[in-house]
Amino acid sequence: MNAIDNPAVAPCSDVLIIGGGPGGTTIASLLKENGWRVVLLEQGHHPRFHIGESLLPMNLPILERLGVLEQVREIGVLKPGAEFSPADRPHERQTIYFADALDKTHPYAFQVRRSEFDALLFRNSVAKGVLTHEGIRVKDVDFRPGHTTLVHTVDEEGGERVWETRFVVDASGRDTFLARKFGLKKKNPKHQSAALFGHFRNVTRRPGKDAGNISIYWFQHGWFWMIPLRDEVMSVGAVCWPEYLKTRRTQPEEFLLETISLCPEVQERMQAAQLVGEVRATGNYSYRSTRMHGNGYLLVGDAFAFIDPVFSTGVFFAMNSATLGAEAVDAYLRDPAASEPVLRRFDRGVRRGVRIVSWFIYRFTSPAMQHLFMAPRNLFRVQEAIISMLAGDIFRKTPIALPLALFKAIYYTLSATFFSRAWASYQRRKYNAASKFTGGTTPQDQS
Repeated sequence: MNAIDNPAVAPCSDVLIIGGGPGGTTIASLLKENGWRVVLLEQGHHPRFHIGESLLPMNLPILERLGVLEQVREIGVLKPGAEFSPADRPHERQTIYFADALDKTHPYAFQVRRSEFDALLFRNSVAKGVLTHEGIRVKDVDFRPGHTTLVHTVDEEGGERVWETRFVVDASGRDTFLARKFGLKKKNPKHQSAALFGHFRNVTRRPGKDAGNISIYWFQHGWFWMIPLRDEVMSVGAVCWPEYLKTRRTQPEEFLLETISLCPEVQERMQAAQLVGEVRATGNYSYRSTRMHGNGYLLVGDAFAFIDPVFSTGVFFAMNSATLGAEAVDAYLRDPAASEPVLRRFDRGVRRGVRIVSWFIYRFTSPAMQHLFMAPRNLFRVQEAIISMLAGDIFRKTPIALPLALFKAIYYTLSATFFSRAWASYQRRKYNAASKFTGGTTPQDQS
């Protein structure tokens, strides 16, 4: 089948990408630069709201490679570090600076409105020659071994079309299109959380160079984020245990304010706050897929897995996996039979990064982790390694492995010293990971 035989079939492309977020636009731009015919389908329209506004220092080399670093600088708020405040010691906080990481050459990141950031990346892919289409929803994908793949879509007027391509990249984010089609998506058995969030004006910022830092507050049901954006807007959200979200009996706005009242430090900074737009809720935050690639397809970013937003890894993992994935897809298109080692290397690299960060995320609310974050020590470069992990520098060859192993040993030793609290924290995490609570606002959140 081709476009000549049937006008409802689009001309054949080398790569078709499902999803026009950071992962999809990154891999589209890189593959186009390699000379491939690239089609990108986005079911929404840019700009559109998305959560996940805090970038990491290791985003910057990717943005520079894409040629958009200065444009991001113009729309972003400088983020030199992050501050943490414990649940049991009010008004105490610890600030880490990315300049103190193992690699001192990436001392900052940016906070961005995702509507602006995603639209910028989308326009950049258009400028590079990617054939982009918005308002197109993918209905099905027909993989035909030994032949091209057919992607069936419908537009906003109900018009159906078939796209012919040699390779499909799923960058559909939490829609997890191919993972759902193949039954690959699995609830994360080790972690589960949900979130409430909104944008506010007139929220107190930190003075001086810390004005753009993200603030993280532990509290009894999880943790809060406060992310400074442009135009005096602050993104404020609470990531909570599912058991707490089950207690919601009010509208999201009222429930978020009730939740904020449980953390006096956050409430204090929001005394004069005014809500901008609506409060959103999302559940079933943590999942993963059993495969990342197959014959003629590959998953990047949230289409593969999402754990928890605590370390702001979402956008970086999407763009980094897209960068690694571009190399793998390029190898496949040049010689499918010889590409398997490159695809396996892509798979191992992404999974390794997710595994490293997951260990910390699973334990982030534990008493021992809170204690260690609030009392950092650089013995054997442990503090530098932790900051490097927070900066996203876990995919390159750096001397990070030994200090992280030492940190884990310290963590387990400290947990043993107050065993009862550590055990209670573990049991709570285990209970919530097994929860069947679904509290999101989209159908995708309900499975």
